[in-house]
Amino acid sequence: MSRWTKRGAEMAAMFMIGDGLLGLLQPRRHVALWAEDALGSEALVAPFRGRPGRRRAYALVQIAAGLALAARQRTDANRRA
Repeated sequence: MSRWTKRGAEMAAMFMIGDGLLGLLQPRRHVALWAEDALGSEALVAPFRGRPGRRRAYALVQIAAGLALAARQRTDANRRA
């Protein structure tokens, strides 16, 4: 895997963890931010409008997936240790 691919995966993991944390702590505000005029993401957040519990559950999945993705990333220094 190239260095740029590894960095991209790490950035995706950071995004997933951060977005999940915001969705967990502030589900209504976070969904409302993306509910209108958000370049197509309106359809993605539609299942969560008015359902903060559903958004929190999804947030936990996001955080777990982000942590799992980050845990899979290894540097050359990690491999030698």
